[in-house]
Amino acid sequence: MIIIIENQEAFDKALADAGDKLVVVDFTATWCGPCQGIAPFFKQLSESADNANVVFLKVDVDDAQDVAQSCEIRCMPTFYFYKEGKKISEFSGANQTKLEELVKTLK
Repeated sequence: MIIIIENQEAFDKALADAGDKLVVVDFTATWCGPCQGIAPFFKQLSESADNANVVFLKVDVDDAQDVAQSCEIRCMPTFYFYKEGKKISEFSGANQTKLEELVKTLK
């Protein structure tokens, strides 16, 4: 399951609610071709039984501009990884292999 984040308050709450679980945040935009290309893979990861203890968030940078600004997002797609409310990793680009490896390594 992917939680759609629409503002900073919802983002902060989702990070807090996750506790010690890995949180993977997909910063995306509807007009971004590579974002739309990796979206089905992100959804597949979120539905995998192996990732039952991982929280998947999606932030549309146009709908949640406050979150995009506070996270200093410069390009899409960008993926941030959090644990216990702290960012532990990030990367930009529609790289399925890297996304899957980081989820496996960090969870």
